[in-house]
Amino acid sequence: MKAVTYSSRGASDVLTVIDRDEPHPGAGEVRVRIHVSAVNPTDWKARRSGGALDQPQVPNQDGAGVIDEVGEGVEDLRPGDRVWVWDAAYRRPDGTAQELVVLPRRQVVVLPETASFDLGASLGIPALTAHHALAASAQGPSELAAGSLAGRTVLVAGGAGAVGHAAIQLAVWAGATVIATVSSPEKGALARAAGAHHVVDYTASDAAAQISALAPRGVDIVAEVNVAANAALDAEVVGVNAVVASYADAPGADDVSIPIRPSMAKNIRWQFLLTYTITDEQKDAAVRAVAAAVADGALPVGEEHGLPIARYALAETAQAHDAVEGGFVGKVLIDVV
Repeated sequence: MKAVTYSSRGASDVLTVIDRDEPHPGAGEVRVRIHVSAVNPTDWKARRSGGALDQPQVPNQDGAGVIDEVGEGVEDLRPGDRVWVWDAAYRRPDGTAQELVVLPRRQVVVLPETASFDLGASLGIPALTAHHALAASAQGPSELAAGSLAGRTVLVAGGAGAVGHAAIQLAVWAGATVIATVSSPEKGALARAAGAHHVVDYTASDAAAQISALAPRGVDIVAEVNVAANAALDAEVVGVNAVVASYADAPGADDVSIPIRPSMAKNIRWQFLLTYTITDEQKDAAVRAVAAAVADGALPVGEEHGLPIARYALAETAQAHDAVEGGFVGKVLIDVV
């Protein structure tokens, strides 16, 4: 079978297409024939940095395809089932940039017939991260459901990014009023297409005033992409008992200055998160919620839904990684089959 691997860290030119033996599932595992693999920032960052590799690594955490073999003990999935997968390459040598991947049953989720492989591949890291950000409030819920954030106001910083896009859609599905911040009219159009009720240009001098006018009692939840730059704004616009959930770091920003007295006065929770290291219970809740949102048709992708797609062939995986590293606005997908 065809697979993309790298044996040393570095630029995208370390990625090589090879032929390798087909894997087979063991007990509690399934084999998925990947149709579409997705590239996230974590994929090129893992390729560029870290320690020496003791075996070749297949990149990419997310993907979607069809089960073609199941291992002993797997009774609720069968060959032919359409699925999406998550965290395929986390602490494992086998990501989704290959024709066949074997995964533990837990990391394989049924994809409804109404959902495309493009959608399935676009879930994983972005949607599970977005869920954890939206579920970080001390007031709950710890697992989103349709209408579960009714009456809340959510601020999505960077609403045109992949996580921001998923956060907008999940928050709308959960019944929240959503304000998205963007840096250009083009990105504003994408945030609106994703379902944001209000869009604010964060480069404007009165951005905080605009957000406060839209949320006079204060924002309840912030899904934050750049807390180092936005901590002061967040502290100004949130309400009492709000949570600011930060899921990314900005280039060159290793530290953040948080306003102490405003945070105390409002009982603000500053939550930093990484989807890989949340608890199994939190991850399982996120997977269930995302699957429910997909079944409800709440997470569509494509430019008309606020998430433009760039496509590459498996042999062009290096170019796909470069596109994400270069800041492509949207989702980069690789056609494997």
